[in-house]
Amino acid sequence: MATIKDVAEMSGYSISTVSRVLNNDQNLSVTEETREKIYEVADKLNYRKKTVRALVKNVAFLYWLTDKEELEDVYFKTMRLEIEKLAKAFNVELETYKISDGIEKIPDSIEGFIAVGTFSDEELAYLRKKTTNGVFIDSTPDPNHFDSVRPDLAQMTKQAIDFLIMKGHQQIGLIGGTYHNPNTDMDEMDIRERAFRQYLDEKQRLKEGFIFCRRGFSVDNGYHLMKQAIETLGDDLPTAFFVAGDPIAVGCLQALNEKGIAIPNRVSIISINNISIAKYVSPPLTTFHIDIEELCNNAIKLLLERLVDKRKSVKTLYIGAELVIRKSTN
Repeated sequence: MATIKDVAEMSGYSISTVSRVLNNDQNLSVTEETREKIYEVADKLNYRKKTVRALVKNVAFLYWLTDKEELEDVYFKTMRLEIEKLAKAFNVELETYKISDGIEKIPDSIEGFIAVGTFSDEELAYLRKKTTNGVFIDSTPDPNHFDSVRPDLAQMTKQAIDFLIMKGHQQIGLIGGTYHNPNTDMDEMDIRERAFRQYLDEKQRLKEGFIFCRRGFSVDNGYHLMKQAIETLGDDLPTAFFVAGDPIAVGCLQALNEKGIAIPNRVSIISINNISIAKYVSPPLTTFHIDIEELCNNAIKLLLERLVDKRKSVKTLYIGAELVIRKSTN
């Protein structure tokens, strides 16, 4: 088995330099030519081949969310932190740009990007002029040009409905958010609501009056919408609600508990995300566990396929989720 000493001897550099390069020491000041030669020799000698990674530079992380949006939905903050962590592990040098910076701040020098958030057609056109190497997480805004990896929300919605029907629920409602279209500045139907409507309509169980949605995926929004449902429907409140995200569901639980409506004996709640607080609310929340680490890991790998392996075809990857059953459903 090759050693650092073997790599040093063949490359012509000191053992110390070789060790620091192979361990991705960012404080080491050496030329890119030196790094590449050491990586090349290490690869030739099969030294720690699986862990040796060349430094990938000029990658932009486009975090297209406002501070308020991140604060309201821990899902995106978790995603941002995971991308930053995995970039270091994969030796990818990221430069972060936020929606507040504006798309024009992204330089011509970028080799690729990873993007989270909502982008207008104008912004997508701008990105296409900069690079062909891009990956979107949680959305597929430009499937003809850029890769994407996202949770299969439509399938989760159908699975949630099937689960509730299997549990004997005949009347199922929806509490959700809306999608903000940056091209029209209008609120539009979220993919979960579309799938909910279509699937229940196929089963001839759709009731328009059981759907409550407005912009925002926050706890406050869930509390407001569930209070609205309780006040509007009274005794006709459905026996189960599918909720678009855990923060909304937390607000729904608060409203139901405040009104003394028994969960799950009177109303069952099932949600999506499995954020850390889901197991601690009252009652603990039945929810789909979205593996954010898996989403982000695949995003990094898709980008490296483009940058390092020179893949030309476009990929869209859907990730499934596990239903974690807790006490908010029966």
